[in-house]
Amino acid sequence: MFKAQVVKVLDPVERISEVLFGLIMVLTFTGTLSVTAVDREEVRTVLIGAIGCNLAWGIVDAMMYLLANLIEKGRKIRLLQAMRKSADPEEGRKLIAARLPDGLDEVFTPADLETMRGRLNQLPLPPAVKLTRKDFRGAFGVFLLVFLSTFPVVIPFIIFQQYHLALRISNGVAIAMLFGAGYTLGRYAGYHPWRLGLAMVFVGMILVSLTIALGG
Repeated sequence: MFKAQVVKVLDPVERISEVLFGLIMVLTFTGTLSVTAVDREEVRTVLIGAIGCNLAWGIVDAMMYLLANLIEKGRKIRLLQAMRKSADPEEGRKLIAARLPDGLDEVFTPADLETMRGRLNQLPLPPAVKLTRKDFRGAFGVFLLVFLSTFPVVIPFIIFQQYHLALRISNGVAIAMLFGAGYTLGRYAGYHPWRLGLAMVFVGMILVSLTIALGG
């Protein structure tokens, strides 16, 4: 039940973005194994580092999610305050239009904006900016997505004793996850899912290679 609530809090783009972030992070660790001669102890050290890194970044990402939500809540309160302080209805409508997503400001007529302004002015002003249970559920979901995205890639190294076999399976899982993420984003955004899936694999591999090359 709680997990289902967490999933509903985050939109598809947020969920997939967090999975991709965690996946790229762990690939920067497992990717170094393919260019070095390693024994079992070295593999274990790298895997512990990968899990620890994603654990830490999951916590960091969750905290940044809470901070972003806190800032956004503050912006909404400031918008209400600015509208109520303005004696000019036209200025209030401009404030609302400036906050609309790109393109929508051209769809809404001045009458629509005035209706929105009137309804917003009727809303009670929150006494203080504070985080809610929904915010914390979302932060927990962010943490889980970043942290759990580690395991599909590292599990082959735990199950299989043969390093090269484990590496091939791990890379295959990573490619499948990258493709799946791109495919899902493509369907969500209305783009060609197969093309975006393949593009995500290509971009993901480039990002991993750059991260490794730059010492990440």
